[in-house]
Amino acid sequence: MLIFRYFVFVLLSGFFALKASAQDAEPMHQTPLKVMTYNIRYAAKDAHPWTKRRPVTAAMINATKPDLIGTQEGLFHQIKEMAFDLPAYDWIGLGRDGGSRGELMAIFYRKERFEPLEYDHFWLSDTPEVMGSSTWGNQNIRMVTWVKFLDRLTNQQFYFWNTHFDHVSQNAREEAAKLIVRRVNALNTKLPIILTGDFNAPAKANKVYDILTAEGFGGDFTDTWFSAAKRIGDDFSTFHGYKAPTPNGAHIDWILTRGAVADETSVVTFEQEGQRPSDHFPVMATLRLKSTPQP
Repeated sequence: MLIFRYFVFVLLSGFFALKASAQDAEPMHQTPLKVMTYNIRYAAKDAHPWTKRRPVTAAMINATKPDLIGTQEGLFHQIKEMAFDLPAYDWIGLGRDGGSRGELMAIFYRKERFEPLEYDHFWLSDTPEVMGSSTWGNQNIRMVTWVKFLDRLTNQQFYFWNTHFDHVSQNAREEAAKLIVRRVNALNTKLPIILTGDFNAPAKANKVYDILTAEGFGGDFTDTWFSAAKRIGDDFSTFHGYKAPTPNGAHIDWILTRGAVADETSVVTFEQEGQRPSDHFPVMATLRLKSTPQP
């Protein structure tokens, strides 16, 4: 009887191991997708004006060659100038104050590879459809821009969401994270989802991160910085304020995913003649999206 029970235990253990392996081995597209999140910084009139940073921004993007970029803080004229400097890209965005007013959460994409199928914007407030609304103690108006893309190389559809959380109010950040979770879950989709942003909260050290990534909060996102098979470069704080990079610093700029595997990730420390393109380091991730039946 003891031998029989051991035999059954071994069979059941093998069954559950095979089941787990099958779940982990979901089919993934082998064509990689390079994603960047990048707070470009608004056109401040200080020692690092946009006129100096603009050519460095273009050079950095041409050097790193992302396929998709979630940008934060860009003003309308900055976004237009970036598009002029980067003719391989198109963009979608809206000023957070409405129209061309205020900072944009513009999404840049390689126009030969990607076709936008749907897009929209909403505000991080109790009235998300009200343009320019702010109800949680935000110091600034905050919003989300999202696009549903078709990748022409793989015929895969996926969602790309981009945001910028408030830099002062923790309550506003937490409520913003909860709203994004509700909105993402309301999609009721099996398509991969990429969420980029400047979340103004350190990864693994703030409830905002838990809401989006930890079990029990509903976010179910994976942080590509920690899940990537390979990390390139130093683990610098993603906000540097034009000071020396801080090793083992706080990551407040994240690339989160559902339905994707991160092969590698990096903090981009590009500069030209001592000029960095922004007061944030961009973060890059090379992803493979889960292969899903197309609608």
